[in-house]
Parts: sequence; C-alpha cells; structure tokens
Amino acid sequence: MKVKALSRSQSSTTRSSIHDLRVTHKNLNPSSHPQARAREYTRAVTAAKLDRMFAQPFVGELKGGHVDAVNCMAICRTNLCPVVSGCVDGTVRVWDLQQRKMVVNLEAHSRCVSGLVFGNGIEGTFYSCGEEGMVKAWSIFPRASYNTSAGGMDSDSDEDGDESSDDEEYGKKPKAKRRNYKSNNKKTAEEEEPDSPHGPHNIYRLPPTRGNQHTGNAFHSIDHHWSDSQFATASSDAAVHLWDPERSTPISTFNNLWGSDDTVTTVRYNPAERDLLAHCSNDRGIGLHDTRTSSALQKTILSMKSNCLEWNPMEPYMFAVGNEDYNAYTFDMRKLNRPTGMFKGHVGAVMSVSWSPTGTEFVTGSYDKTIRMFSVRKEGGTAAHTGSHSTGVARDIYHTKRMQRVFCVGYTPDHKYILSGSDD
Repeated sequence: MKVKALSRSQSSTTRSSIHDLRVTHKNLNPSSHPQARAREYTRAVTAAKLDRMFAQPFVGELKGGHVDAVNCMAICRTNLCPVVSGCVDGTVRVWDLQQRKMVVNLEAHSRCVSGLVFGNGIEGTFYSCGEEGMVKAWSIFPRASYNTSAGGMDSDSDEDGDESSDDEEYGKKPKAKRRNYKSNNKKTAEEEEPDSPHGPHNIYRLPPTRGNQHTGNAFHSIDHHWSDSQFATASSDAAVHLWDPERSTPISTFNNLWGSDDTVTTVRYNPAERDLLAHCSNDRGIGLHDTRTSSALQKTILSMKSNCLEWNPMEPYMFAVGNEDYNAYTFDMRKLNRPTGMFKGHVGAVMSVSWSPTGTEFVTGSYDKTIRMFSVRKEGGTAAHTGSHSTGVARDIYHTKRMQRVFCVGYTPDHKYILSGSDD
C-alpha cells in the first residue's frame, strides 16, 4: 500500500503577526478549473437575485384607503403633495403625500369614476368624470367663499388679520355657513348647495340627443390642456368633446372619428403642440386631432385594443400606449404606420402607462398584478432612436402579496416615487 501525504513548511502557512493576511493555497492552473466561468456566472446571478429580493421598493400605503377598486388617479403638475384617486363606487379621495393620509372623501358620482385630472393653475382645481354622464369641478383646498354667508368674506377674520394661506387650511373643514351656488347646467334653474367646501363648484353635462334623452352618455376619460383653460372628454357617443370651464356646453365636438361609431376610451393633450389631441377607441384605433380646424389628422389600427395613452413630456412627438396584447408600444406621431418600440414582459393586459418627468423611461400597470419599468432612451440618444439600453425588457418589476390588478400608475413630479392604484 502506498500512502501519499502533503506537507508544508510552518513558515509558509503561519503568519508572522496578527496583522498579516492569512496565507491561502490555490492551484492557478486553468486545466484544474474547467467550470470556473460558469460557476462565477451562477454566483453573479444569485447575488443579483438576492439584491433584488432584499431591495424592498415598496414604501407604504396611503392610510384610509378606498373600500373598492381604485380605477383612476391624478397627480398635480404644479405641486408635489396633492393626489386624487377615483373609485368604482363613485367616491373621490384627496391625499396628502407628505403625511401619507387622506384629506377628504368626496361622494362625487353615483357610478364609477372613470377619469380625474388637475387644472393647470395654482388654485388646486381638479375635474372628475363618471359613467353616469357628468363632469364635476372640485378644489383640493376648501373654498373660502363657501365658508361665509352670501354677503361675502367673513369680516371677523379680516379684522383679526387672519391671513392664513390655503396650505395652512389644507384639508380643514370650515365651521361657518355655506353659500348657495348655481349649477352650470342649464336644465337646473334652482340654486343648489355644494356637498362640501371642496365642491362640486361646477357640473357639466352633454346636451340631450335622440339616443340619450334620459340616461346620458358615459364619460370614459378626461384631460386638461397644459397651458389654456380648457379640458377634453371622451364619451360613449363615439366623440371627443372640448370644454370651456365657464360654459355648460362643449365648445367643439369631434363626432366623425373616421366613420367609426365605437366608444372613445382615452383622450390626451399634447404637452407642446397646443392644438393637438390623441385618442384611443374600441375599434383598436389610435387617432390624432387638430382642434384649430376641428378635423381628424391621421389614425392607425393595431391588432388589439389600446387601453391607455400618454405623451412623452420631454419629447412631445413621442407617445406610449398600453395594449390588450400584453405589450406596450411607443409611437412617433410623424410616422404612425409602425411603432418605434415594443416592450414585452407582462402576462396580462396593460391597463395604465405613465412617463417619468425626465422622459427616459415609463412605468406600466397591468392586469397581471405587476408594475414594470421600461427604459426607452440610449445614453446620449433619444426615445425615437432606441439602442442597447432599450431592449424592450423591463429593467425592474414591482409587486406585493396584497396588490391585485393594477388599473392606474403615475410618477411623482420629482421622479422619486411611483404611485399605483389596484383592485385590492
């Protein structure tokens, strides 16, 4: 029998002091390690997975949530704190992001709230539309005119020199009397009292037609102009309506959408072109409108219906849509014949899409209970010319155990957080 023994000198294995590094022995011959590259790759992938698992991107939930599915959400363009969300039970809730709590709960509509949008001013006005055929104007700050009688402002507060701003009264209910107001609807001649100091301050309805004398047309989407005082709505009468907040009837109507009678589901103003509108409809179409001439510009038809549409805030000729075929697409409005990018990964219909304020990425919410973030710009390039950094695969995926089908997502204006509303 032959026995082989390994022996090393004590000087080669012992440290001279406790501050020296420990001596390790390793065979550096590559022939002794045939699987070194595969082993290191496996270790790197495992480390990346563990890093994602312990990242915990979920920050928290807003206290006092809805009792039913959150169907829509609006983020203020001029302020970081206020956010409003709409529920399928007809309620609208105003939130304070800094405190992460509800400010007020408004009984806005008798049916599902289908759209919310903030105005472009600093007075905190926002609009909600519902499936019962009404658009209502609200305020996130309690209106001072409803805190007093019809004679005007409270004289006591003026004498005391109380010059508290709207921010100090944010979410506080007034103790004084409310004033009656007249609805903007011509059919209602009597004076009504607002439901709360937050509104509604105006109510808008479509004029009755042969098909909606009693029920009215349901509104499915609403969007406010980026600079002018007007907003647009999409309704079930296959039309896009433009509204002036000071008038009770639409100032313009697009009712001939390329001969299609299908419902318009989404409408969005272009952030740079003042007179450009984009819409999605149930006939699988995406169309552009010119509000100056009240004419349709061009339209493209996809294989399946698009559920959402958003313009790129930094490159306004680009927009993204979320489709029923589980994918998101980016388009150049100058060439609608084909998308500039296709972004895969969801295993359910894409219900919502939102661009980051930098215009370099967008986030999608899907029926598969996940939120995915896609990068669309190559370093030094543009969103229209995607490169190696835009592979069409999500760079990150967010989901929690409780989160259900995601109906709305949005970036905060400071590009630090993502808000989502789901079916839980």
